[in-house]
Amino acid sequence: MNSSHPSAGPSRELLAALEAARAATEVINRLYQRNLAVTIKADRSPVTEADVQSEQAIRAVLERHFPGYGFYGEETGQRGMDADNVWLVDPIDGTKSFVRDTPFFSTQIALMREGRLVLGVSCASAYGELAWAEEGGGAFLNDRPIRVSTVDDIGSAILSTGNLKTLAASPEGWSRLGALVGRVNRLRGYGDFVHYHLLARGALDVVLESDVNILDIAALSVIVREAGGVFTQLDGGPIGLNTTTVLASNAALHGSVLQAMRG
Repeated sequence: MNSSHPSAGPSRELLAALEAARAATEVINRLYQRNLAVTIKADRSPVTEADVQSEQAIRAVLERHFPGYGFYGEETGQRGMDADNVWLVDPIDGTKSFVRDTPFFSTQIALMREGRLVLGVSCASAYGELAWAEEGGGAFLNDRPIRVSTVDDIGSAILSTGNLKTLAASPEGWSRLGALVGRVNRLRGYGDFVHYHLLARGALDVVLESDVNILDIAALSVIVREAGGVFTQLDGGPIGLNTTTVLASNAALHGSVLQAMRG
């Protein structure tokens, strides 16, 4: 994992996040495809020793470099959430894929400064992709700068969807999505980190999800934004700690897709 960056060089925070992602990767690679015991949490999501150990590895690195920063982890919880700077971490986003020996999982590390997401690292070791960005520095995938597409017509756009359970339960929302699907050029459901990496590098144009957690998408929102895209909630609102929906796209399409989903 090298880190290309503009001439100013990567921040100490970005270097620490990349180091933490490497530490998590060592744990994950050692335990992947080992038929680990799975525990079901209260929200019915699975957790394995790989989730817990990789988050501990991430937390140890970040707290060594920045002991005064807050930390919000999927597995080890919240500490210092009133700090100006808070790390947001999902050590294995896509645990369901991980336990079924499918490479669609990733380590997500983001930094929120005074309520704004300013840095993101998305490391998908089994998939062979590492993406990162920090505010004002552009976005990178496997050491190369990336940009969103310039497609400006819904009829030419590729749309990818993720978890849509809540939207599917809303007749009005489901109907609007159906109408949008009828207008786009192509529909896919890549999900998880995959479609955000594809969006950020211009390989698709719109991502839509109705059931996410901020830890799933915090880092990815910075990456998409720094690649020239727009990343909001489905209602167009800003991303925050309570975010559960996503509409992400290139800048040219965001307004028209938002309008289509609003009806």
